[in-house]
Amino acid sequence: VGWVILGGLAWQPALLIAVAVLIVTCPCALGLAVPAVQVIASGRLMKQGILLKSGTALERLVGVDTVVFDKTGTLTRGRPTLRGEDVPDADLREAARLAGASKHPLARALTRAAPGVPVAEGVREEPGCGLALPTSAGEIRLGKRAWCGDPDAPEADGPELWLARPGQAPVRFAFDDPLRPDAAEVVRALQAQGCEVVLMSGDRPETVRRVAAELGLADWTAAATPQDKAERLEHLTAAGRRVLMVGDGLNDAPALAAASVSVSPSSAVDISQTAADAVFQGERLAPVLELLATARRAGRLVKQNFGLAIGYNMLAVPLAVAGFVTPLVAAVCMSGSSLLVTGNALRLSLQGR
Repeated sequence: VGWVILGGLAWQPALLIAVAVLIVTCPCALGLAVPAVQVIASGRLMKQGILLKSGTALERLVGVDTVVFDKTGTLTRGRPTLRGEDVPDADLREAARLAGASKHPLARALTRAAPGVPVAEGVREEPGCGLALPTSAGEIRLGKRAWCGDPDAPEADGPELWLARPGQAPVRFAFDDPLRPDAAEVVRALQAQGCEVVLMSGDRPETVRRVAAELGLADWTAAATPQDKAERLEHLTAAGRRVLMVGDGLNDAPALAAASVSVSPSSAVDISQTAADAVFQGERLAPVLELLATARRAGRLVKQNFGLAIGYNMLAVPLAVAGFVTPLVAAVCMSGSSLLVTGNALRLSLQGR
């Protein structure tokens, strides 16, 4: 049909030129400049266990200059173990009844230490504090020292939970929660890239200070509530910083939503995964570096694609207007420009391998 139409137009050079101009200026290359890169970037990340949940996450990751980490379950493995201290079995089982209602790493550690204990009905989770169970004798609490512990007890050198019951002395459960194997390496790499790295945790100052020292972080905050974290991120954003928040807990959800862009591990609670722009799998923290690196490469390729598309039009359109391009050649050139930006985007799948 096309050849018939073109044959009928053979005696009308002006119309042939018009057709060539229309074909050669088809904005396919411009239309593919961004989607082609995003699709390939998403596929590259997916192969490495990273799921992008937002279509604009890559664009927002490009300008990140500040990275804020939660501690438990983010910088640490998130699978703490209960220390073999002399805790009465009755106290452990009572604590496990409340802990079973939470996905917090320390609560999970308690349930693993007391398998088979049924979860109590009516347990309420207080973000940044712990768990509460109303009873006829009063409220039973399981959580942080300031909320239900003994302020005069000696400080533990690691994570802890306290069990408080009406008329009884609080009981402490101490845990070991090692850092992710590459946490220090990732922090150093981020700092080498010029990023400011911040640690914000709801844990006690002693525990957070020790982790910050291990990682070489000077900017850290302990005993931070969900509101504290969100306010700090809002202040950083107001100061012109582009903030990436990495967190996994219930108390991290407001901060994840307040950040310029946010990431959660796949072990995070549902509300944190929902609030995050990306979710990564595995015990390593390296996906954070991969996300930033891929986003920056994708940003460069998008700019290159726009340059290629604009350059093509600046060259092809004048030639078509001058009558040097036939409709058939225009169609080939138009298709070639689309293949050019797509091929340039494919370079992202090969970089870093």
